[in-house]
Amino acid sequence: MKPLYLTVTDKHIRYSYEDSDDRSTIDKVYNINAKKTLGDNLDNFKLKLPNDFDVVVILNPIDVELRDTIVSCGNQPIDMGLTMENLLHTPTVGVHDVARLGLKQAASAESEHAGWHLEYYGSYSGKRQYGQESLQTIGNGYFGLRGSYVEAKAGDDYYPGTYVAGVFNQLTTNINNRDIVNEDLVNLPNAQYMTFSIDDGDVFKMTPEMIDNVYRSLDMRTGVFTITMILSLPNGKRLKVITKKVADMKNYHNYSLQYTVQPLNFSGDMRIFSEIDGSVTNTNVERYRSFNGKHLVVDNTKVDGDRAILLAHTKHSGVNIAVGTRIQCPNIVDSELTSNRFQERISQAIAFHVVEGRTYTVEKTVSIYTSLETNSDLEFAVNDHAYHKNFADAVANSMRSWQQIWSNEDIQLSGDITAQKLLRLNEFHATVSAQQHVNQDLDASVGARGLHGEAYRGHIFWDELFILPYYTMHYPQLAKALLMYRYNRLPAAKKYAEANGYKGAMYPWQSGMYGDEQSQSLHLNPITNQWDPDNSRKQRHVSLAIAYNVWNYYNMTEDDDFIKNYGLEMLLNIAKLWISKAEYDPETKKYSINDVMGPDEFHEGYPDRKESGLDNNAYTNIMTSWLFSKVDFLIQKEPEKVVNDNYQRADFTDDNLNDMRNIGKDLKLEFNQDGILGQFEGYFKLKDIDFDYYRRQYGDISRMDRILKSEGDSPDQYQLAKQADALMALYPLKESTFMNILADMGYQIDDPQKFIKDNVNYYLQRTTHGSTLSRIVYSMLALKVNDTELSWKLFYEALTSDYYDIQGGTTAEGIHLGVMGATLNVVTSYFAGVDFRGEELSIDPHFPESWNTLTFNLVFKNAHYYFTVSKDSVTVKADHATDLSFRGKQITLNENEEKTINY
Repeated sequence: MKPLYLTVTDKHIRYSYEDSDDRSTIDKVYNINAKKTLGDNLDNFKLKLPNDFDVVVILNPIDVELRDTIVSCGNQPIDMGLTMENLLHTPTVGVHDVARLGLKQAASAESEHAGWHLEYYGSYSGKRQYGQESLQTIGNGYFGLRGSYVEAKAGDDYYPGTYVAGVFNQLTTNINNRDIVNEDLVNLPNAQYMTFSIDDGDVFKMTPEMIDNVYRSLDMRTGVFTITMILSLPNGKRLKVITKKVADMKNYHNYSLQYTVQPLNFSGDMRIFSEIDGSVTNTNVERYRSFNGKHLVVDNTKVDGDRAILLAHTKHSGVNIAVGTRIQCPNIVDSELTSNRFQERISQAIAFHVVEGRTYTVEKTVSIYTSLETNSDLEFAVNDHAYHKNFADAVANSMRSWQQIWSNEDIQLSGDITAQKLLRLNEFHATVSAQQHVNQDLDASVGARGLHGEAYRGHIFWDELFILPYYTMHYPQLAKALLMYRYNRLPAAKKYAEANGYKGAMYPWQSGMYGDEQSQSLHLNPITNQWDPDNSRKQRHVSLAIAYNVWNYYNMTEDDDFIKNYGLEMLLNIAKLWISKAEYDPETKKYSINDVMGPDEFHEGYPDRKESGLDNNAYTNIMTSWLFSKVDFLIQKEPEKVVNDNYQRADFTDDNLNDMRNIGKDLKLEFNQDGILGQFEGYFKLKDIDFDYYRRQYGDISRMDRILKSEGDSPDQYQLAKQADALMALYPLKESTFMNILADMGYQIDDPQKFIKDNVNYYLQRTTHGSTLSRIVYSMLALKVNDTELSWKLFYEALTSDYYDIQGGTTAEGIHLGVMGATLNVVTSYFAGVDFRGEELSIDPHFPESWNTLTFNLVFKNAHYYFTVSKDSVTVKADHATDLSFRGKQITLNENEEKTINY
């Protein structure tokens, strides 16, 4: 191995390494610039390093109890191991671990550990702490439990939120004589609260000044979240507190806590407190706090020995909720348990004597039931519940479940431990947000922020387009369950279309419990603190995303029963919407779809029109034509009886079919003289914008819409975009499909590669990437024009977007599930090149130079495929005899036959 040795002090970093030519040792010193941030110093330090080492060794760690890589740097303790791994993507170990294990084994152990753990060292506050809580959320598809300290209650620095899939409630708030109705994913009673007191002292409250040391570690392999704290109290007493949490992946109503205290310099009396707090409100998102957030009414609290139960309901949706706890003290011999019931909470305390140096553990199992998934009386369900024997039982359940989960979905990457960790983090949170054996019991889909926070009020958006393919390739039955959420809201979508003067089904941009439109009519601009009109509901393309997911599920699974009973009915109704929205222009002999918005939310209308809405958005029209072709295909393919049955249920006729065929081939698109596809009709009449000017003024210009509106201007005036729009259809559709659709619409592209290259370059110059989804879509588009450097840059920004919270605090309000799913898709479908969008799998790798190998598996048309991809080869095996193609060449696989293709 080639190590890089570091000795880190407050003022400098001394580093040494072996010269690659004469193998002599080179010693250098980097002086820390006190006028620059630590991050800037480390970025500059990176530029000084050689590029041929494969492990970093910290020679002077200051704390080996929590981790062997903690140092003092720039007058603050930091985990240099985490820092160097994020900076260099290389395992970093401490000198004590090297002495104990040897360099090679220590590096190997750290590579394994780093790939499975999301960890933070030190105490943080504000949105940074909030964001870390989002990323360390545990859950099981039924609930999400934010990764907060259990000792904390909701405030500006900590937010111990609990969310159950599908539990929404609407409240009305009067602001400036305007009644504003919001439907929120409800923050449920906080039952993870635990803390302590010593002798007759005050109950401990989270105070950073009392924390000497803290390490928080989420083990994604097992689902166990651990917080280790060393505390110094004002009275001089010191203790170690270890908290562990785990969501039961088998008994999905449960999570368990283990709370262990160790007095370090005292003996005396202690109390450990536990609560179920029903007084909680929705306050995770600062800009929502002016709205009413009190969603719960507590109906009753009960205590029976070591068990407690709180019964509540949501104010208007009427969802009944029961939260039960059981307290156990596995290693405390003499203890006294007391309970107090209040109007909205239950408090319990375990009193016992402690001796210096010994450890004492209290365990709490929590169960959550709601009337949405439980038909029996909720109090009976909680009381009849088979609680765990102990915390270890819950961990064992979780470990067994996660072992199976990871065997299905793990992406194993060598050559980049940061990417490995974050790919697994994305997979972990996809599983926290939805799980196959859970969602079969639920009428819910995945919100854009998962079950991790309250941004977007927990609503379901078009982000399903980016995450459902991931579920489909690993858990087809889960994808089907999520699609059934949309089918069950088909009546609401029909009603919404009718209310707007259309036929068929128009799904809302934001959907919650009932499937009615939950988008706001006003949006708070944080720059001006003013309410601006919000026209985002005109992004009618959400219905096209749903249609795509229906088709993609069917194509990947060949689940004909789903198409017969649900899918075709949905597609026919969505097709009717676009038929009714299309208007024929006898002058151009083209059809137009007007009064919509595309994915680019900067553009809501035209500068010379009072009414909002755009004409002939390219993405919308292209995907509408695609939808019509798929509906036509299914009508021709399915038996007459099935077609007639779906016609009747969808009120679809042969006249609709004829209209659909005519409209699909004559929808209007706009091109300029250079062959650039217009984002919408009239786009090329808009003004160019001087991005450099705004960068000098504001620095971050990703949200140019807010900047322009704060200046009394409007993004509707300019050729700019928040995210991919005109070329967005190239993300869900194969390039050949995209080109065929354009040809069917009457727009023949003679040189597809030049067309894509010119259009990608044109729109990249006008896109601010105000959405993280923009980066990952353009990463894919850059691969299409062989700009691997740009593709890699945008990919890594998307991959790390929540980890580094690059949007200035939005991760605090929940993870971005769409970009997580899209990132996983780009890795397998574009970097590894395994494309699932056709009749058979096709392979065309664009493998990153800095990676070594990528191993993953997927399910396609009932066959399980196993892939290992590298820079020069692809190895594939399937459990069924099957055919696939590699760069156009047909490959035949026998059952369980492994083939390696060199390229």
